Amino acid sequence: MKTKRAIAVVLVAAAAATAVLVLWPMDPRPYLDVKESGEIEDCQGRLLHAFLNGDDQWCFPRPLDAISPYLIHATLAAEDARFYVHPGMDPVSVARAVAQNVRGRAVVSGASTLTMQVAKRGRVNSMAEKIAQAVRALRIERRANKDAILEAYLNRAPYGLNLVGCEAASRRYFGKTAGELTLAEAALLAGLPKSPTRLMPLDHAERAVARRGYVLTRMLDEGYITNADYEDAMRQPAGVAWHDLPALAPHLAMTLRDHLDRTSRIETTLEGPLQAAAEGIVTRELKRFDGAITNGAAIIADAEQGTVLARVGSADFWSTPGGGQVDACRALRSPGSALKPFTYALAMERQQLYACEKLLDDTLDYGLYNPGNYDDEYRGLISADEALRRSLNVPAITVLDRIGVRPIHNLLCAAGLTTISNVPQQYGLGLTLGNCAVRLDELTAAYVMLAREGMYRPLRCIRSEAPGQDVRLLSRGVCVALFDMLEQTLPKELGRGLISATGRTRRVCWKTGTSTGHHDAWAFVFNRQYVVGVWLGNNSGRPSNRLVGLQSALPMAADLFRLTTPTSKPEWPGIGDDLRPVEVCSITGLPASEWCTHRKIEWLPTAQYIHRRCDVHRPGQVGECWPSTAKGWDLARVACRVDSEPVALGRHDQLRILAPAQGAEFVLTGQPGGDCVRVRASTDTQQDLHWYLDDRYLGRSDPDGPLMLELEPGEHRLACLGSSGALDKVTFTVTRPAGPVAFKDM
Repeated sequence: MKTKRAIAVVLVAAAAATAVLVLWPMDPRPYLDVKESGEIEDCQGRLLHAFLNGDDQWCFPRPLDAISPYLIHATLAAEDARFYVHPGMDPVSVARAVAQNVRGRAVVSGASTLTMQVAKRGRVNSMAEKIAQAVRALRIERRANKDAILEAYLNRAPYGLNLVGCEAASRRYFGKTAGELTLAEAALLAGLPKSPTRLMPLDHAERAVARRGYVLTRMLDEGYITNADYEDAMRQPAGVAWHDLPALAPHLAMTLRDHLDRTSRIETTLEGPLQAAAEGIVTRELKRFDGAITNGAAIIADAEQGTVLARVGSADFWSTPGGGQVDACRALRSPGSALKPFTYALAMERQQLYACEKLLDDTLDYGLYNPGNYDDEYRGLISADEALRRSLNVPAITVLDRIGVRPIHNLLCAAGLTTISNVPQQYGLGLTLGNCAVRLDELTAAYVMLAREGMYRPLRCIRSEAPGQDVRLLSRGVCVALFDMLEQTLPKELGRGLISATGRTRRVCWKTGTSTGHHDAWAFVFNRQYVVGVWLGNNSGRPSNRLVGLQSALPMAADLFRLTTPTSKPEWPGIGDDLRPVEVCSITGLPASEWCTHRKIEWLPTAQYIHRRCDVHRPGQVGECWPSTAKGWDLARVACRVDSEPVALGRHDQLRILAPAQGAEFVLTGQPGGDCVRVRASTDTQQDLHWYLDDRYLGRSDPDGPLMLELEPGEHRLACLGSSGALDKVTFTVTRPAGPVAFKDM
């Protein structure tokens, strides 16, 4: 009797102790939280890039509403059919487990509920540990709702390999999110936590499929699926394969990795599909250069928001020659002519240039500095907008000489180019030609400033970051004028890819750049909606004749721009009140003076003063007064002697023979076709010219047909006569070589 009483007392005490433990306050979060892998997401919450967690596991917790209902039902049917009715421990399952264990004289069934599995701490090898697990489950159930517990299980369960949680498993085995699983896929995954190693489907597909059959049977028994669903799912193959986890935008991801110490997930402004397509284009385009160009970088930005939509730091993160891990978006490179638009814009802003005024593209002499054009050709008299579109060096230098180096240096620094850190004098007039080092991401932001009509805002890549402060650097009218100056149809793209849903060709501006020595090629394509920036080159700095912005970078930039989707917002700035019609001289493009007889209407920024007027036409003057050289060129202030003879109104420039140059000396090669030179003059692209050699008529050249000169030994006189009667002469010498001449193949 005493023994029975003692046993009763022990049982009551144990029950009381259990009740106290169950009712005692506890924090359930350690059992519900998981060790998350770091995730870099796009603007829609899609996974771009992931990092292993501290235990070298892949774990991407997701809320229940982001998990397929098939997987939820499959898990409940296979693991805990009475999950929503028991208090954390299932008495029915316990009774069944006890009976099974007694009959088998071993632990055949543990009767674990989903809550008990969430409460599990390591391996359970004894009855005491099992009881402790059950108590923890009861305590968790008192302080967390059922959905939170189920969500924790699905995000903590082992699914084989180093995969924790259904999202990681779904991505690895099926290449999709847990919310996209089919019934057959969900049933297969739901069966894996029973024995993750033995059932791991990549190694043991037959076992995994057999376990899937059990799960589908339980789902049918519990009424989650119909017979038709069951039979269809049973016929499906395993459908499992190794799928790499997303690894887009690796350079940006590495930059943001340190931020993951404070948060497990960072949402960027990038668009996942656009990023994947951009990476594919950069990799594909580089293949056409046969190793001459081995790396490229690109940025696509939303001009209105100032956000980065796609960012490609290198052609291949793992195998680019010279190191694909180097982020070429941040690398220092020479921009070439890509800085010229800022020079022209600032000159207009400072009231020292009109877009329509004529500049002189001719030889320029600053003593030790003699800049020329990329192709060694000169176009003579040319409007500022046309000079910018053709990316001519001499007019750009002329414009920069007017405004000074310090103002453009200040503008570029204000526009975010942090690497132009030397004093302005160290760059000199070559700054507009790109004799400096810049970063693609910062130069793209500067172009975004142009696209945003003069309003600068730093580009951002993280959605949670507040937009930077808007700072106006250029007036809207100047930027509207610059849009017109830079508007061009992308070469070879008309009718192929830039046609919008409205059937119109998308209006775009573009500008290219080629660094001295062919080390870097650049291209920027933009309108009011998007800006695309591209750099091409070699990490080693190795030059290549194929590194020409127009030929290599622009086609890639066009392909990238074509990826963007036109928005409902205007793609082009409206004129509004920012431009006004002005009567200008037809010859000089400057606001007409009272002595200009030929005039036309041009649209100029409203804020521009009409104080610089044509000085070529003067009172009481016969003909026109032109400056003698390109240096200091300004047709609003002409310092010259009035011509004694009238000059035809159609004249565009003083006629000068460019090739052969005065005093040139040639040595005959004796090679077939090697002793011919093309004769060139400053106006040969504008009119017919007649040529005379040693007072003998040589022939005619016109804008469509050059004239070749066969060299002969001796001293020669070459004369050129223009259609206006202008005449220029040069002398040159041709000699035979003193001995054999060896020529190297270039």
